[in-house]
Amino acid sequence: MKITPLDIPAVLLIEPRVFEDGRGYFFESFNRSAFQSATGNMLDFVQDNESLSKKGVLRGLHLQRPPHEQGKLVRVVSGSVFDVAVDLRKSSPHYGKWCGATLSATNKKQLFIPPGFAHGFAVLENDTVFSYKCTGYYNQDSEVCLAWNDPDIGIDWPLKNPVVSEKDSLHAGAFATFKSPF
Repeated sequence: MKITPLDIPAVLLIEPRVFEDGRGYFFESFNRSAFQSATGNMLDFVQDNESLSKKGVLRGLHLQRPPHEQGKLVRVVSGSVFDVAVDLRKSSPHYGKWCGATLSATNKKQLFIPPGFAHGFAVLENDTVFSYKCTGYYNQDSEVCLAWNDPDIGIDWPLKNPVVSEKDSLHAGAFATFKSPF
């Protein structure tokens, strides 16, 4: 696997080794030993999630407060997304900054987002299946939602009028008033 740190070095773009021939392809979407060896992260993924979305949907920006924080290893099974991580670690020189990458079923790239980041993605194709491994269990009482279009964060989303959930449109907080627990 090839690992490339993004503009925020804690966020890692992972390109698995893909074996293709006339029958199709094969790749390891996750190998705990190889992941730990390549990244130095000794994480234990405890929950896998999957979503199906239409083109134009935007999900995020979501995170969970400690002690229920989550690291995520995300990938696209079908379709494509523009995936984003926002650094919320107070001591980081990248605090409040974002980085992103296009993930697709075709490029098979994955993104590792450590705890201390908000996460979101914009769906670029119909019937996109998004899959992610989490280092912590979902806990509704610990969930925080930041506004996907917060001007202080300034994400350059590829969608101009996305379809968002009620939670993401009406209940998301502003970055300026967010008190980071990280």
